[in-house]
Amino acid sequence: MYIHAYLRASTSDQDANRAKNCLIEFVEKKGLRIASWYTETKSGASLQRPELMRLLRESKNGDAILVEQIDRLSRLNESDWLQLKNLLAEKNLKVIALDLPTSHLALSEQATDSFTQAMLSAINGMMIDMLAAISRKDYEDRRRRQAQGIEKAKNQGKYRGRKADAALHEKIYKLRVLNGLSINETAELTNVSARTVIRIAKAMQQAKEI
Repeated sequence: MYIHAYLRASTSDQDANRAKNCLIEFVEKKGLRIASWYTETKSGASLQRPELMRLLRESKNGDAILVEQIDRLSRLNESDWLQLKNLLAEKNLKVIALDLPTSHLALSEQATDSFTQAMLSAINGMMIDMLAAISRKDYEDRRRRQAQGIEKAKNQGKYRGRKADAALHEKIYKLRVLNGLSINETAELTNVSARTVIRIAKAMQQAKEI
């Protein structure tokens, strides 16, 4: 069994590598090591995460995915979480989170009978589902509060919107329009969604044609 570490941050203002030392210390205390690292800056509310998908492709049957917290792996809605769980199950991948002690048993060599193993697996699966649901609720609550704050600011005439990143927009335009890269290639190189690439490239092209 190989251990693959997955690090994720939602925005470029956050440091995805912040938890790296914690993960290293955790496995070293168990006399193990991390075989590979996968790091990206993407929202946990989306399955469109290139590094996570690469991890799933490159991992072997029975390997383990190590995360700091379950919310690093998922803030997905119910249907997307089910899809991710199915992808994990296809290769019998174990999810180990520092904040979930029951998941640590996957790294234990302690022998147990089949009944005990089944019980522990069921309990751990239930806990992961619960933490994933809590992570999604936290995400939705924050989005709702943000929307309420924006609406209040608009009503008070204080909201001006987020200032566009001119350098990012220009980079997307050059990669997508001038260099002819695909939407997905441009999205990966600029760390934005494919939908954002389409929107910005179209707007930039129209603006330059005026």
